[in-house]
Amino acid sequence: MLYGDMSTPVLGFLSPVLGFIGPIGWQELLIILALVLIIFGPRKLPEIAEAFGKSINKFKSATREASDEVKRELNDARDAVEGNEPPKSTTDQDPVDRPKND
Repeated sequence: MLYGDMSTPVLGFLSPVLGFIGPIGWQELLIILALVLIIFGPRKLPEIAEAFGKSINKFKSATREASDEVKRELNDARDAVEGNEPPKSTTDQDPVDRPKND
């Protein structure tokens, strides 16, 4: 797909959610961005963009960590089955440091 193809909507991934509205093209996206600029103003817009970027990065890192953990667990289980060694128990580990009652 070429980026110059005008028949493809810019935010096509939102079509299942916004199916009743229809595809959002570049003209509509430009109008939405202009309205956001008018509502929030040029001073607040960089702060909003920075917060949005940080949220996206946090989501990506959390997704990556979860994926890595699942892959690690699958590899451990596969190694345990192939090597006939007992699987490592993850229930013995406490992921949260809790204060111990004396």
